[in-house]
Amino acid sequence: MKTVVILQPQFLPWRGVFEQIRLADEFVHLDDAQFQKGGFTNRVQLKTAHGPLWLTVPVLRHGKLPPIAEVEIDYKTDWREKHLRTFEMSYARAPFLAAARSILADVYAERPRTIAELDIAGLERCCAELGLHPAFSRSSATPVDASQTERLIALLAPRGARRYVTGLGALNYLDEPQLAAAGVEVRVMRYTRRPYPQLHGAFDPHVSILDTIANLGPDAGATLDSPAESWRDAVAAHTAAVAS
Repeated sequence: MKTVVILQPQFLPWRGVFEQIRLADEFVHLDDAQFQKGGFTNRVQLKTAHGPLWLTVPVLRHGKLPPIAEVEIDYKTDWREKHLRTFEMSYARAPFLAAARSILADVYAERPRTIAELDIAGLERCCAELGLHPAFSRSSATPVDASQTERLIALLAPRGARRYVTGLGALNYLDEPQLAAAGVEVRVMRYTRRPYPQLHGAFDPHVSILDTIANLGPDAGATLDSPAESWRDAVAAHTAAVAS
């Protein structure tokens, strides 16, 4: 049964994204979704001695927000060198700093034109480091003139998907019966947020995957152990949590 995960490009995202990818036979970069200012497409948090710190990639925007695949990166300043210095200072004592820094440096050295290209290169490089090897594709390669669940089905069908893994946020908008009628089982990720040794105080599960790699190196992939449960079980658990 082929499992597919579909997510918008994010800049070196948190571990939860890779928990979903771990279960996927194919991962689809939803690069034709509209860019959202203030989201995670061009920024992510690091864990520092002074608390969480945002790394933000500057982008060029003209008028209406375009699809992520069309948003160009702004290279007028030396933000790449600044990011690298910040990362090195924040993780100077991390045992696998070199492995994590090389991912950042190598992706930056390619000087991608768009934020989608940067995000996709970074995510796929991190997947390789974590031992994750799904097939990768882009939604822009098979454009769909639909929205929400209909769009999802139109992306899943040509890929032969019979199972779709998503996050808890999907409980608020996904039409699961419509997917079931299309022959697609929906499973929902239940994030365990299992702690691992980190620098700088109490554990923070929501920082960049580079934190996991810098602290754990070749063992980073072993921390990706969150299960995905059935839609029915996820709804029941959510309902019970709200009621309590």
